[in-house]
Order: sequence, then structure tokens, then C-alpha cells
Amino acid sequence: MDLAMHMSDGLVNAPTAAAFGAVAVLGLAVSVYRARADLDDRTAPMAGLVTAFVFAVQMINFPILPGASGHLLGGALVAILVGPWVGSLCIAIVLVVQALLFADGGLTALGTNIVNMALVGVFVGWGVAVALRPLARRSRTGLLVTAFTAAFVNTVVASLAFVLEYAIGGAAGASLGTVFTLMVGFHALIGIGEGLITAATVGAVAAVRPDLIYLLRDTAAPLELRTATGSAQ
Repeated sequence: MDLAMHMSDGLVNAPTAAAFGAVAVLGLAVSVYRARADLDDRTAPMAGLVTAFVFAVQMINFPILPGASGHLLGGALVAILVGPWVGSLCIAIVLVVQALLFADGGLTALGTNIVNMALVGVFVGWGVAVALRPLARRSRTGLLVTAFTAAFVNTVVASLAFVLEYAIGGAAGASLGTVFTLMVGFHALIGIGEGLITAATVGAVAAVRPDLIYLLRDTAAPLELRTATGSAQ
């Protein structure tokens, strides 16, 4: 059983799917407008690499319990590396390609999936990362803790967005209490894997090019990060 957020067709009724589809279009339109200010010679290549990485890693499921598995959502990861506006577009591109070419998530559910993962997931992850940015700037360990925490929280909150959509127009026949318990409970476990993958990826980038990490922009790299960069060279 794959419980990694991708909604399939028929989980919510047509009016709910259409409404959240409109929210997704509006949110991505704002992201496109705001992303133009963030795209530069560092962010643009990183955005392409991050999109490809998230797409590849989302194809790999990791076990969380016997009979249940999850995969990376990527919201906090992209937000930390390329910022929330560009990051939301990266995740949206992944979701569109997966829906159209791999039937991963239904077409009628594409709007809800974009809202949950590309908007709620990314911006919640970014909000947590910004709140912990003083810790992230202090040391490499602080950056890893920040990445893990942001990824864990973004995973759980994104699952709550799923529950909200189901509460508005659920069409699968399961009770709201059951959906809430399963989604939040399992995604708390998925969040641990999400946090570990996010922290490992951000840490790998920080060890080589801390200047590429959007969260640390406009500030001198922390001493420990600068030391790691110098030793790598």
C-alpha cells in the first residue's frame, strides 16, 4: 500500500476537484510571477537538478510498516534549495509529468495533488525553515536539523490538506475519522524518512557549494560550512 500523498481519481467529488484545481492554477500563477525574481545563474540550474532529483526519488518507495510504503514529497527540500516560488513550480512539474506519463495520481486529482504537495507542502516547509534559519546559519548540524524538521512538518501538514479536501467532498466511502487517522498517522512515519532524505541531500549540497542553498542566501556561509567547502577544494 503506497500512502505517499498522491490522490487518485474518485477520492473527492467533481466540484471539490474542480475547486482545488482552480486554487492550484491560481497558486502556480502567483509562483510563476514571483519566481522570476529568484531565477539567476545559481537558481536556474539548481532548479532543473532539483526537479530531476525529486522526480527520480519519488519513483522509489521506502517501507514504513509491513504492507505500507511511502516516498519523498520534496516540499521542504526544494524550498530550502531554490526557494518557495521556484520550488513550488519544480514540484508541480514533477506531478504533471507523473500524472500524464506514469498515471501516478489521477488527472482529475491533479489540482488537489498540486495544492497538497506543490503549494501547502512547499510553503509550510519554507515557513518552518525560515523560522529555524538562525539555527541553520549557525553550523552544519543546525542546517541538517532545520532541513529534517521542515521536511517532517511539511509532510504531516500536507496530509492534513488531504484530509481537509476529503472532508469537503470525499467520495471514497471511508469515514472522515478513518481517513484522518490513517493519513496523519502514516505520514508522521513517512515524515521521518522525508526528513532524513532532505537532511542528507541538503547536507551534501552544503558540503560542496553552500552558496547554492537558497535558505542561506544574503548571508556569509556559517564557519563550519565554509570550512567544509574549503576542505573539499
